[in-house]
Amino acid sequence: MSKNHDLKEVARFFLRLGFTAFGGPAVHIAMMRDEAVMKRKWMSEQHFLDLVGATNLIPGPNSTEMAIHIGQERAGWRGLLIGGLCFIMPAVLITLGFAWLYKTYGHLTQVQPFIYGIKPAIIAVIIAAVYPLLVKSLQTLELAIIGIACLALCFFGISQVAILFGAGFLSMGIAAIRMRKTNNIVSFISLPLFYTSDTSFFSPANISLFLSFLKIGAILYGSGYVLFAFLDAELVKKGIISHQQLIDAIAVGQFTPGPVFSSVTFIGYQVSGINGAVLATIGIFLPSFLFVAFLNPLVKKMRGSKLFGAFLNAVNVASIALIAFVCYQLGKDSLTSWREILIAICSAVILFNFRKINSAFIILASSITGYLLLLL
Repeated sequence: MSKNHDLKEVARFFLRLGFTAFGGPAVHIAMMRDEAVMKRKWMSEQHFLDLVGATNLIPGPNSTEMAIHIGQERAGWRGLLIGGLCFIMPAVLITLGFAWLYKTYGHLTQVQPFIYGIKPAIIAVIIAAVYPLLVKSLQTLELAIIGIACLALCFFGISQVAILFGAGFLSMGIAAIRMRKTNNIVSFISLPLFYTSDTSFFSPANISLFLSFLKIGAILYGSGYVLFAFLDAELVKKGIISHQQLIDAIAVGQFTPGPVFSSVTFIGYQVSGINGAVLATIGIFLPSFLFVAFLNPLVKKMRGSKLFGAFLNAVNVASIALIAFVCYQLGKDSLTSWREILIAICSAVILFNFRKINSAFIILASSITGYLLLLL
């Protein structure tokens, strides 16, 4: 009975989040922390931070993987499935509706004025979310130095994966030198990539579409913007979709709630209708479920090891450095007028002074404010 209750809790939590979580992975993770750690006490902040670091070490959409992690922590393997699906499905269904309208009528409703105020608010939300995680993760001067070094490397265009693993192995090496005994060594296990075999009831075009998105889901590191670079190479350059369709898919991903990766639902529908939408969605998200199912049981064991504990601490700091760099890039691109700067400052002031306010309300209010300011 208790397990069923936990499962219903997970379902309600992530369905609500799936319909209200605007703003991208960093904002989604901030909302999950607020609910799962601060309000519901499902896990400690340290373990939540460890899971954030762990998701950065595997391919796929980080906020979706965090939803899967939290679901598994709360309600086992069924929670893993329910948490992930409930977080993904609202975005997928909303995106599918836009995809149908787009294919039927040939254009999207003009929503750019409402998007104008969202990005400045997102920057404020990310900063407010990262600050408590930063305080928690900077346990020593050594970790602070590693964090600053990781942030500096971002400006030189070093791969995010290299920064994360480099920070982890550096800290692990320092810890190993300090330890006179090395009886806690745990070997790394490489994650296999799974590819589905040919299935007779799929058309060759649909199989190809599914495998393309499965490959992207299995190897993609980084944000939704990195996803679009992959889609450009996989689909636009091969003539499967037009560049304009990709841009419109990006727009849909930005102004709908939930994971930005739901943009692939839009693209799949343009390529092959409802079948394409379903196959593209399954392909892009399936690797995340497999990776998290494999990784989740290892995180607590890693924390229990001095060497891997040092590894996780450094990865956590590196993850925050990467998020800080994303904030810098967003700020450089988004804060180009007094209107956007005003929205960002007001959002930050509200978030830092009213910690319990839902980020979705800030983003919605900023969207409306941006529209009104453009009328001036």
